[in-house]
Amino acid sequence: MVKDRPSPPSIKPQTWFATLVMIVDKYLLFCGLLVAIVGAVEDVRCARIPNWLTYSSLAAAIAIRGGALGWAALRDGMFGTVVLGGGIFIFFLLRAMGGGDLKLAAAIGAWVGGAHALPLLLSAFMAGGVLAVASIIFRGHVLRTLLNTVELIGHHLCWGLVPHPVLNIDEPRTMRIPFGLAIAVGALYCVSSTFWWR
Repeated sequence: MVKDRPSPPSIKPQTWFATLVMIVDKYLLFCGLLVAIVGAVEDVRCARIPNWLTYSSLAAAIAIRGGALGWAALRDGMFGTVVLGGGIFIFFLLRAMGGGDLKLAAAIGAWVGGAHALPLLLSAFMAGGVLAVASIIFRGHVLRTLLNTVELIGHHLCWGLVPHPVLNIDEPRTMRIPFGLAIAVGALYCVSSTFWWR
């Protein structure tokens, strides 16, 4: 007597689509990294991050996530924009970072999504700190930076989230760090941790 073979388990369409979204979502990280690299090059080269890059990449991320992957992917991209852009927005209000940094972070957040936004933000801040310390030491401004830091802390303790009248990025003599480069380092960290370190 021949026993019937069990039929292979069928894959539900919802499960298949969810798996596809997870795979595509990982590769959207590469798009975010590419945008970050172009922004870093522009920031280092001419101290500006152009609007054509930030606006077009944000629109492309929203279109791909919403049009091709659906509402859940779009919501995840918008959450990434809020987390990554929101982390920079506080420093933008204090005039410690420019609008280009804010828009670049928001655009990259739309590509990388909510799961990678916070690690990218933290690694970008660490990379920015390393860049700042290296620049301070290279230029020999250690004492001046310490005095300025004490001045900024005192100012914000007294006045809250109000930009300092002199120590801000609008002042031409203020030392500026290309934070677009730090964002690119953060994006590279996220791609590396997703694809090569696991």
